[in-house]
Amino acid sequence: MPSLTGWAWLSVGAAVATIGLKGSAYLVTGSVGLLSDALESVVNLVAALVALLALRVASRPPDPAHPFGHGKAEYLSAAVEGLMILAAAALIIYTAVERLLRPEPLEDLGIGLVITVVATVINGVVGLLVLRAGRRHRSLALVADGKHLLTDVWTSIGVVVGVALVALTGWLPLDSLVAIAVAVNILWMGGRIVWGSLHGLMDRSMPQADLDRVVTRLQDIVDAHPGVAVHGIRSRESGRQRFVSMHVLVPGAWTVLRGHDLLELIEESLSVDLPGLVVHTHLEPIEDPRSYEDAAGGLSVGDMSQDSGSSSKPGVIAGEPSGS
Repeated sequence: MPSLTGWAWLSVGAAVATIGLKGSAYLVTGSVGLLSDALESVVNLVAALVALLALRVASRPPDPAHPFGHGKAEYLSAAVEGLMILAAAALIIYTAVERLLRPEPLEDLGIGLVITVVATVINGVVGLLVLRAGRRHRSLALVADGKHLLTDVWTSIGVVVGVALVALTGWLPLDSLVAIAVAVNILWMGGRIVWGSLHGLMDRSMPQADLDRVVTRLQDIVDAHPGVAVHGIRSRESGRQRFVSMHVLVPGAWTVLRGHDLLELIEESLSVDLPGLVVHTHLEPIEDPRSYEDAAGGLSVGDMSQDSGSSSKPGVIAGEPSGS
């Protein structure tokens, strides 16, 4: 099974191959639609190289200057790829409008279409493989790269259909209109990639499915330890890395050792459910009102009643705390 950088190199190889094929198709036919398809493959190549660099940076271990690792390099990669896609779309629209105003006859469309279909098959196979690898390894850079390749496949299909219709009808403006439609699709995809990368750079929470697994595991632990509760649960993602923090409330009479053992149990249990998860815990006495002052903004899962009163505290996963 290839490494993450191995998948990126596969994407680079596919981009080089399709640039050669699609470029040849354009030179043979003179179709601006096929030119737009070739330009998108150039973007694929640069994007794959950027993803490769980002994966190398993201794989570096934490260091004194980056104690939380380098995972956000993948978000930067996705942002760069999205911006490049937008630039390519603008270039395609400019070229298509110019050809729409000055139509030119197309030649050898049959050969050009066959070459483009071969390139499309290559992109489709590699795109699926890269996308699956990206999702399996939770790599935003690879996911963005795979989605880009698959979007290129749909682009190519649209171009092939459009150019084939030009060959059948002889209506030259259709070639330019197909290229403009391709550019609009590319703009949409590029915008989505940029938007997703910005969310990641803003410390977006983990997916709901992962949060649900955290909550379920914490509930099991709380149920097994009367007098214990958890609140202020927060999470974030940084590339492939996931972080969760929480405040663990225990009876004030507990020893430091007993509290520490519980924190170790929580951290180990969550790491088993979500491999690679970095867990930060903070121990607090459940009877102290100050323990609830900094829980705002955390995940709200249930209520907890203190020994000293009946007030409910939001954002808490609780059993039946008794204090001591």
